[in-house]
Amino acid sequence: MKYEDFFAGKIDELKSEGRYRHFADLERQAGRFPKATYHDGQKTREITVWCSNDYLGMGQNPVVLEAMQEAVRKCGAGAGGTRNISGTNHYHVLLEEELADLHGTESALLFGSGWVANMTALSTLGRMIPDCVVLSDALNHNSMVEGIVHSKAEKKIFKHNDVEDLENLLRTYDKDRPKLIAFESVYSMDGDIAPIKEFCDLADQYNAMTFLDEVHAVGLYGQHGGGVAERENLMDRITIIQGTLAKAFGVVGGYIAGSAAMCDFVRSYGSGFIFSTSPPPSVAAAALASVRHLKKHNEIRECHQERAATLKQKLRNADIPVMPSVSHIVPVLVGDPVLCKQASDDLMDRFDIYVQPINYPTVPRGEERLRFTPTPLHTDEDIDHLIESIKDVWQRLNIKAAA
Repeated sequence: MKYEDFFAGKIDELKSEGRYRHFADLERQAGRFPKATYHDGQKTREITVWCSNDYLGMGQNPVVLEAMQEAVRKCGAGAGGTRNISGTNHYHVLLEEELADLHGTESALLFGSGWVANMTALSTLGRMIPDCVVLSDALNHNSMVEGIVHSKAEKKIFKHNDVEDLENLLRTYDKDRPKLIAFESVYSMDGDIAPIKEFCDLADQYNAMTFLDEVHAVGLYGQHGGGVAERENLMDRITIIQGTLAKAFGVVGGYIAGSAAMCDFVRSYGSGFIFSTSPPPSVAAAALASVRHLKKHNEIRECHQERAATLKQKLRNADIPVMPSVSHIVPVLVGDPVLCKQASDDLMDRFDIYVQPINYPTVPRGEERLRFTPTPLHTDEDIDHLIESIKDVWQRLNIKAAA
């Protein structure tokens, strides 16, 4: 085999299908989010970011920045090792205690990313619990899918957010057989929310554990930012809550929260935790400050929801095909991979608006979209400029308007 030809050929396939991923070279401007400097070859210009996962702009919050800087001054740059070998910094301990408090659990365990948290926790649980079967929502994130696959446990997929289909699967197993129901709260591509209570009811009825990915909800929902489970007063019914520090909290990292025994079990048996270098103390300190701040400032979440609702309504008023969403996610349907990429390029090149095209396999073919994530820091002027720009691009590219 000519290896380089193989690599190049596979990339050409992606390009021919309009699915090749281009990375925008951005330089975030401290204190000016959602503005950023876009590097286009030798040229630069200021653009407005409309697809950031820094949902609340906490990556620019002065409280968070000061905490990070102070930790660097106190502890230096890196953690110095894995958690077991010299890499447990006091900031890690404080952050895990804060996360457990956020979710009302006995314990929490910190990972380098949300992807690693899902991968490690699910693979460890499925591999170590004898004869465990994992029931997974059809639209679960790649990190959950990979964790379940690597666990080598029996896996069953139920239709997305479908309570009846899940129960039909649960009925086929003996009540005493170990079972784990894995699902998300907010699904980031469509913006829909799982029927958490109904899933918990089934878990109780059929003696199953629940694994809830709150990645796109922690910090954003609930009076203190505990996620959709907090908003719906269901946190005490979830066996394992998984979250991230890279989205609403504006830093980086992931975690699980639950009983002390469960967290210690994953800590002791999960290879993705055992063999990974710890996050830098400055990262843990910044995340700690962000979690503490958002616990006390529900008005930030209220503003975030208002901005999302305002953008959705203005898109509808302009006959732009905004897809149904009951969360802060604002997806706009294009339905063609090439047009989706072109629309994204035109918004950037003509109007200094950055929104990444979302194509297959992230979403099904024919459901290609632009996914907007308004934040409390997007102004009315930003929204109006976006609406007028989309109208122009839609008309020039002859993209279908809302039905």
